[in-house]
Amino acid sequence: MNDSQSGIVQETPVEASPPAIVQETPLEASPPATVEEVETSPPALVHGAPLSKWPTDLYVPPDALQVFLESFEGPLDLLLYLIQRHNLDILNIPIAEITQQYLHYIELMKELQLDLAAEYLVMAALLMEIKSRLLLPTTDKENETENDPRSKFVQQLREYAQYKQAAEDLDALPRIAREIFIASVERPKIPKEIIIPNISWTALLVAMRDVMERATLFTSHQVMCEPLSVRERMSLILEKLKTASRLDFVDFFTLEEGRAGVVVTVLALLELTKESLIQIVQEQPFEMIEVVSL
Repeated sequence: MNDSQSGIVQETPVEASPPAIVQETPLEASPPATVEEVETSPPALVHGAPLSKWPTDLYVPPDALQVFLESFEGPLDLLLYLIQRHNLDILNIPIAEITQQYLHYIELMKELQLDLAAEYLVMAALLMEIKSRLLLPTTDKENETENDPRSKFVQQLREYAQYKQAAEDLDALPRIAREIFIASVERPKIPKEIIIPNISWTALLVAMRDVMERATLFTSHQVMCEPLSVRERMSLILEKLKTASRLDFVDFFTLEEGRAGVVVTVLALLELTKESLIQIVQEQPFEMIEVVSL
């Protein structure tokens, strides 16, 4: 009884494959590979002959599930890849043998890497879905509307290859702390030398006396403003109106008196208006305000 009938899983570790050119044509079997090729790529046989070129857009974990069938021997990842790329006919693949070997693989990996076993469960389900769709009879309308069930997986592989190429392009860019190193230089701390001048105490006292004498020359002079009286301002307004019975409102204000003079003048005008001695008039809106003597 050979390995394909017994369903024994090969537990030999599988190393990562070297980079190679992705070919869109079917992968053909070639004569026995050299020692270098066997050591640098996972062992795989297609129709009894080893693969000479390993696909670059396929990653096979080190503990990959090895399946042994009549037309294929190698990791399950590669089998699914070849089916999706139309290099193997799914109708010639015995799914039952793969399922039996997968169950035996789960028993071996149960206490080691259960996540890896779950990933291969998805692969086995995909193989069963592809084969079941191809085995079931379909009408002409269904053939027109439904595409090949392997096409979407081929599209996923192509997208994966694009992202892988983009990742390699990004990795080739210069990176800080890998190709580029930022220089950090601290400024040296140079102690400042304090130079004490050679001056006697007598010279310091003379200089201080001169400074104090000059300070007395800049004392401020305070000007006391004369107090303003409303009654006195009322008398001044009446005196001005004796010379001219009609004057502009602004003629009674002076800039020198500031705000206090404005307040006193307005109060005086209001008091005179209250006593009916003057009259404040404005002919039209926004015209000049005038003060008229009564």
